[in-house]
Amino acid sequence: MKIQILGAGCPKCKLLEQHAREAVAELGIEAEIEKVTDIDKIMEMGVMMTPALAIDDVVKSAGKVLTKDQVRSYLDGRKFHAV
Repeated sequence: MKIQILGAGCPKCKLLEQHAREAVAELGIEAEIEKVTDIDKIMEMGVMMTPALAIDDVVKSAGKVLTKDQVRSYLDGRKFHAV
């Protein structure tokens, strides 16, 4: 699973990354966490407000800092739909 944190590296982006890392650790899943700071790449993904969270190149949230539990719910959903 690939988790992307989209943003320029502001405090909110860093907090979202921290929450994503905590959620991954709690679920005990393997995931690559990637920071996307290139504005062109962020815009290509359709994101106009950061921070944003994408899972396997699909944007799940933009413009707000998700809590650890919110990130976990996205990851849980992905985990249960995996083959």
